[in-house]
Amino acid sequence: MNKVQIVSEIKRLKAEKNAVIMAHYYQEDDIQEIADFIGDSLALAQQAAKTTADIIVLCGVHFMGETAKIISPDKMVLIPDLEAGCSLADSCPSDAFEAFVKAHPDHTVISYVNTTAAVKAWTDVVVTSTNAVAIVNSFPKDTKIIFGPDRNLGNYINGLTDRSMLLWDGACHVHEQFSVDKIIELKQQHPNAKIIAHPECKKVLLSLADFIGSTAALLKYVQRSDFDTFIVATESGILHEMKRTCPGKTFIPAPPNDSTCACNECAFMRLNTLEKLRDCLLHESPQIQLDDALMKQAYRPIKKMLEISERLGL
Repeated sequence: MNKVQIVSEIKRLKAEKNAVIMAHYYQEDDIQEIADFIGDSLALAQQAAKTTADIIVLCGVHFMGETAKIISPDKMVLIPDLEAGCSLADSCPSDAFEAFVKAHPDHTVISYVNTTAAVKAWTDVVVTSTNAVAIVNSFPKDTKIIFGPDRNLGNYINGLTDRSMLLWDGACHVHEQFSVDKIIELKQQHPNAKIIAHPECKKVLLSLADFIGSTAALLKYVQRSDFDTFIVATESGILHEMKRTCPGKTFIPAPPNDSTCACNECAFMRLNTLEKLRDCLLHESPQIQLDDALMKQAYRPIKKMLEISERLGL
């Protein structure tokens, strides 16, 4: 079956089963093109909360599917490949995080959305890179805060908010692997290019950036900017939407340390394919399955995030 036939079959199954396809910006181009909705983690969570579809197909990584299921427990949530995990979520085992939280009982726990449901259950409020600074600032300055699991994002937030949050020592392997030396070389080759970076990147890279922001913020920046060339330091899947919405501009993926690669891709995100998307709709499998009690515990901090985000207009 060729690509055209697979896409046609996906569309037929989607209509037949009242399904909605949600995709993260880091998915491969073909999946982004067929998705009903494309967004970052916050946008996907907000969309999952208001969809009227019977089935949500979450084309992203496992924690995103869990988040959709927690928000919409009455919906069937499918993910094309259950092996599509997340190195950042994996860097924060729930049992170790539980012990960390219990060791600091006077701290408010703020967790990045890139965590498992079990970690969210030990959290007071979830954040995304889009709303993290605003939500942290919504707490009084003297609040003792645990922030996990991304140390780079946590350090970035500490700098912007003048806080000293206690950070879990985790990181995203994609954003950790960018080569500062190669980015400097690219800047020398393209002196008029603007360097834009995701706050999950290391501090030394962020110090070179002309703009730092979430995936959605990076997209908005290039759309609104008067500049026409950008070196993009985040997962290279976002370049598809940047090129689609800004056809007259040039986007250069920031390279990783691996000398054989010109761009930096998340291997977990790329496990999802059109064929797997079709198959999961056809067989209604694999489904995201979570214990009811765990979902209720994990829903509280997500609900709080959505409420604060709505109140702040995020």
